[in-house]
Amino acid sequence: PLPTQEDLAGLQCRLQRVKALAQLAQLPPVPAETSTELRSRLERVQQLEQRIREKKAGSGVTPGTRPAGDTVVAPPATETGSEKVPAYQRFHTLAQDLPPGLTLPYKFKVLAEMFRSVDTISGMLFNRAETITFAKVKQGVQDMMRKQFEERHMGQIKAVYPTSYRLRQEKNIPTFGNGVKKSDYQLTLEPVLEEEEKVNGRPHLSASCLLKRRKEFHRNLVNIVKQHHKAFLAALSPPMVVPEEKLTRWHPRFNVDEVPDISPAELPRPPQEDRLTTAQEVLSTARGMLTPKMEKALANLALRTAEAGAGEPVVSKAPSPASTSSALKGVSQALLERIRAKEARKLQALMTRDPRREERLAMLGRLPAMARVLRNVFVAEKKQALPMEVACARMADSYDEQMPAGEMEKHLRLLAELLPDWVGIHAVRTDTYVKLDKGKDLGLVTERLTKAAKEAEAL
Repeated sequence: PLPTQEDLAGLQCRLQRVKALAQLAQLPPVPAETSTELRSRLERVQQLEQRIREKKAGSGVTPGTRPAGDTVVAPPATETGSEKVPAYQRFHTLAQDLPPGLTLPYKFKVLAEMFRSVDTISGMLFNRAETITFAKVKQGVQDMMRKQFEERHMGQIKAVYPTSYRLRQEKNIPTFGNGVKKSDYQLTLEPVLEEEEKVNGRPHLSASCLLKRRKEFHRNLVNIVKQHHKAFLAALSPPMVVPEEKLTRWHPRFNVDEVPDISPAELPRPPQEDRLTTAQEVLSTARGMLTPKMEKALANLALRTAEAGAGEPVVSKAPSPASTSSALKGVSQALLERIRAKEARKLQALMTRDPRREERLAMLGRLPAMARVLRNVFVAEKKQALPMEVACARMADSYDEQMPAGEMEKHLRLLAELLPDWVGIHAVRTDTYVKLDKGKDLGLVTERLTKAAKEAEAL
């Protein structure tokens, strides 16, 4: 029988495949040198993979971590530890829209708020002659702050302000069905009053006393940060010494939010009679009642525990001063010392600057822009003099920063103090008027104001 159309198509496909295979067979062979190089590279890759596996197995690195090769530097433990802290706590101070000053870390501010809540609840219970237990205070603080309040926080409060409360372990306190037996010991708080105010013949914790205690707690927190700041200044190169009574702000490179947490003070514990906690106590109590094998095991355990507890304490090393970087090689060491000393003097002056002088410097920095706004106001009003209230209101509407009328008047009076030949303030009967000389060159006026600001900054 004759072949069909489908058989012819199949034969043509097979013929094309055979031709393609023949062309592939005619390709030039791979040179021996290239194949040897490829084999050596493959062997090197396999050796590196084997080394990485061995290092992982030896160092206990998890598969998701990066292998510690010759050129890889492992991150320090401080960075990995700080990554666990949320950013709103690590950079809390930078996010505050407040004038520079002795600000507190986020965790210290939370602790101060906890002390305020504890004082508020304790004051209510104390004035009602109720026994203040930690369970009552804990529930109240958590309801007020929506944060967890534990005995650790109470220990921190005790460490910051030791004379704030008298803590005891007491029993036979009415519990009213809160899951605690009446015979159980409970931690009780008693506020320590310096000047006892009495109402109906018994001590009373008044609002003024609560405010005084809160200020004392805040002062103690600032003193703790000052101690860390003092250690930071001593570790600088060159070291700096700033009297604490003159300190008005922290060093610009001092990270307030990285101040270590406060170590809690030890709280009273309920008495534990006839309770054995260590192997040595069990051995001394049950000597003669145990088998020799058990006595030997307990003795070895007690010896290991004593050796572990007798280890030397770890002494933290002070940070060494920053060494000269490679970019400064060839620069005279005396010149570097002079530059560092000048920078230290400038930073010391910045940290001890008076807040009133800081406010005046800020006002001087705003005056050049305000001078332009003031002249535009007088040009628009087409008058030689304006009432003080009208001038302040017009300037407040035109100035790019939100500012109350009282602050604007302070700036106008400062302008009149610095440039009496350009701005004059005159009291006529019960009103005060501002007079401006519109004929003066505005460029010269702003130049004089900028020069005055620079001179005040240099003092």
